[in-house]
Amino acid sequence: MRVFVSGATGFVGRALVQLLLGQGCEVTAWVRDPRRARQRLGPDVQLCPTALAPDELAARLSGVDAVVHLAGESVLSGAWTAARKRALWSSRVQLTSQLVAACRAAARPPRVFISASAVGYYGDADDLELTEHSPRGEGFLAELCEAWEGAAREAQAFARVVLLRIGIVLGPDGGALGAMLPAFRLGLGGPLGAGRQYVPFIHLRDLLAIIVQGLQDERYAGALNCSAPEPATSRELASALGSALGRPARLPVPALALRLVLGQRARVVLQSQRALPARLQQLGFRFRHPTLRDALQQCVQRDAEVSMRAAGSGDRLPLPEAPSHVLEHRSRLHVPLSQAFEFFCRAENLGLITPSWMKFEMLGEPPAAIGEGTVLQYRIGLGPVRLRWRTSIRSWQPPTHFVDTQTSGPYALWWHEHHLQADGDCTLMLDRVCYRLPLAILGRLAHWLFVGAMLRAIFGYRGEAVERLFGPQRVEARFQARSGGRGAI
Repeated sequence: MRVFVSGATGFVGRALVQLLLGQGCEVTAWVRDPRRARQRLGPDVQLCPTALAPDELAARLSGVDAVVHLAGESVLSGAWTAARKRALWSSRVQLTSQLVAACRAAARPPRVFISASAVGYYGDADDLELTEHSPRGEGFLAELCEAWEGAAREAQAFARVVLLRIGIVLGPDGGALGAMLPAFRLGLGGPLGAGRQYVPFIHLRDLLAIIVQGLQDERYAGALNCSAPEPATSRELASALGSALGRPARLPVPALALRLVLGQRARVVLQSQRALPARLQQLGFRFRHPTLRDALQQCVQRDAEVSMRAAGSGDRLPLPEAPSHVLEHRSRLHVPLSQAFEFFCRAENLGLITPSWMKFEMLGEPPAAIGEGTVLQYRIGLGPVRLRWRTSIRSWQPPTHFVDTQTSGPYALWWHEHHLQADGDCTLMLDRVCYRLPLAILGRLAHWLFVGAMLRAIFGYRGEAVERLFGPQRVEARFQARSGGRGAI
């Protein structure tokens, strides 16, 4: 299936691109900055600049099977001045109209048009149970969502239209949870306002599954509440997150303080929407993370799969320096050994499996081929600090083993072993990193405070990205392609 994705470098969009690539789809991303997008999406995604003229965009859309439209500026970034409201309207309503018009003008328009919307459609509804048949609420967000959906419905002239009324998306690498975790990890978290307002949530995995199912299942049409079947209040969300982290979560943020800081934007976090996925349940969709506790446990505990220990006498390296720590992470790729090694041979793929918050950027042109002695240069971000990192391939033994070492960068020592082993039609991969921070006791303190957790998050994300790219769904996609199965992506 050929899929055209907007918002492809965002929190949801990038994960969707990984999953679609893993299912053998041809993906085109509609992007503002092609160079930045290439760094984040890898070499196998076609890029379509938003600056293209309407007729050029229509030509790129011709022959595309489906559009997944996720683009839109954040409603929480920037005060809601008149100019900001116009920008929000433009990034949703006008951009959607532009995309629909280009699809209509295409020689062969897409047959599926999936567009993001939000549960903000319902406004502040207190504790009323909200289904897809509930009326639109009041306020700017509700009006924005209605107009956004109206622009997308224009695609019904040529395509099956699916409208995703999305709640708060929970995932370990960004979104609302990414903003909440720092305070909650310090034990400074708590409910927002009185805490009685309902917060419709959905785990990222479930949202991706809904989108993928919507691409192939003709029963998916019209509005869908993309929220878990067991709604929770803000107080329950804070309590569950504190419990998952083993931290107290009893410090409420007063509504008055939120209004003083956020102004009109405070409505986003204080209004109540008890949204239920009635239509999805009628369609038989099975949530992988139906409860708040289950969703948060996965987000918080994912990085626990990355093991970390102090280096011992058995961790000697062919270097004069000795490591202080050893990190190990194991992955199972549902592709043959040769295909798995080929993926990791391409330096351009590194950005695809690196978390966005690292602001990964490869410097210069990627090498045409990798081998012993190949030098790779990157720039990464650690908070506001931008650092250069230079690595060299120390050992190259296709298709089972290679080692890269840091020649300049933030570590005193960095030795990264990649071990791949065939397991039938699959590949087992072990990442083993021996490393040491500079500055002796200060480096050890930095490791305890944040570096250890950061490395766990980097390799935790890498494992999840690899699962989307090479998980069991890849085997299913290959089987469906061979069998010509109905509904195959």
